[in-house]
Amino acid sequence: MGIQVFFFGGFLASHTDMKVWAGDAASQRSSVDFQAFAWPPGAKSDAHGAVAGAHNSGSFRKAVQAIEASSADTIYIVGHSSGCAIANAVDRALRDHERIALVALDGFAPNGTQRSRDSTQVWSAECGDAVARNHKALKELMGGRLNIFTATNCKTAWGLHFSLVNAKADSKTTISNGYKNCRANLCWL
Repeated sequence: MGIQVFFFGGFLASHTDMKVWAGDAASQRSSVDFQAFAWPPGAKSDAHGAVAGAHNSGSFRKAVQAIEASSADTIYIVGHSSGCAIANAVDRALRDHERIALVALDGFAPNGTQRSRDSTQVWSAECGDAVARNHKALKELMGGRLNIFTATNCKTAWGLHFSLVNAKADSKTTISNGYKNCRANLCWL
């Protein structure tokens, strides 16, 4: 059936943000089925809070069931920022990882077992000497296995953090406008 993507937005990513991101992603890759999940209402940004919020909102169960029912040849489970905690937990809940590619975009890193799979990707961003919010910690953990997106016109940690989901992010980008004028960054696809 091709490719299916399950995308988990980071802290405070709204339903509107996810609609905009998924719509633009689909306009770029019409053969791919994109499903995007907003940040669970009331969830905290730490890993435990994110996963608990996804369970409480029902989005965790919905995602796991949809992935297990999928007939896609390749399934990407993608998290951005704190949404990586949810993506990682959804991946751990699956019994079969043969068709799964787990992707962490400048957020909580997958565990050692998840990182040991060739299909797992961990990304951060750079622009000259400026780096994304979680670049240092991910670089220390991943070393040469850390994938780097090279942004342009973006010299702030928040701008670079969002450049991994919005290729139009720039130095004015903050947590409150990360999806503004969104051009979905699909560097990992």
